[in-house]
Amino acid sequence: MSDTKPDAYRDAGVNIEAGDAVVSGIKGAVRSTFRPGVLSDIGGFGGLFSLQGRYKDPVLVSGTDGVGTKLLIAQRHDDHSTIGIDLVAMCVNDIVTSGAEPLFFLDYFATGKLAPDVAIQIVEGIAEGCRQSGCALIGGETAEMPGMYAPGHYDLAGFCVGAVERDEIIDGAAIQAGYALIGIPSSGVHSNGYSLVRKLTDDLDASMEHGLGAPLSEVLLRPTRIYVSECRTLIADFDVAGLVHITGGGLLENIPRILPDGLGVTMQRDAWSRPPIFDLLQGLGGLSAHEMNRTFNVGLGMIAIVPAEQAAAAAAAVGGSVVGQVVATDGDRVVVS
Repeated sequence: MSDTKPDAYRDAGVNIEAGDAVVSGIKGAVRSTFRPGVLSDIGGFGGLFSLQGRYKDPVLVSGTDGVGTKLLIAQRHDDHSTIGIDLVAMCVNDIVTSGAEPLFFLDYFATGKLAPDVAIQIVEGIAEGCRQSGCALIGGETAEMPGMYAPGHYDLAGFCVGAVERDEIIDGAAIQAGYALIGIPSSGVHSNGYSLVRKLTDDLDASMEHGLGAPLSEVLLRPTRIYVSECRTLIADFDVAGLVHITGGGLLENIPRILPDGLGVTMQRDAWSRPPIFDLLQGLGGLSAHEMNRTFNVGLGMIAIVPAEQAAAAAAAVGGSVVGQVVATDGDRVVVS
């Protein structure tokens, strides 16, 4: 009789040992993100974080997001090293617009067949994003689900919690006509519009530069810029009335989300430079300026709104530029000319 014990779960497609290898491989990266307030270590059933002594009247701010079909670019080119930064960026950039300090992050990684080396690359990227934004990676889930995903495919989602003092919440209510818009440059396409990006670039040789200064695959996988440091600098030193993370919907859909009724913005297109990837995409698709501004960040990943007299100093403090102003309007709420 054989002494080999059958492993029915492995036969069904789930490899517990592979999951253990991932946990072992990510411990160092995860612990490198820990900050004051973390009370738990990797491997528990829940992540613990204490607010004691840090705030007087804290309001928790939460955000969740994924990376979208940019994942397919990473999977096609077998480069998973930066996609985790994108995941963190999409969440922390959202909550910082309320004035919040990101505190902790959790991730969810799901695939049909677990490849430990891929999962470890992804979590190492998530840890890097957490280090950049100052938040702790205190938990996560790796799910192996045979039959749910095509070979080599996976999905990724994240959840971030931050805190802000109640009397320091930024919600756009203080914005007035005459205030200035400070644009902080993007690193490229970030993580939005990739269904269109893939449609336009699928037939191109991704190893070629196409006038971009780097291979197309590298440009498309550049991670979303994390703006926590810049936003906290602006909040500390200037009278920030509003912050806008330019994600899906581009300039046209995101800026109005924080504007009081009766106000809009006018933006000067020549006030900022945009990465050449946007010119390539616009040319490939024959896209109008309106379509570009409604789909992509077109070179601006974060916009701050401050009193006009503070605009020049605020822009200089974060490497941005004055890109427009708030105006009274009963028509279009965002005009780019």
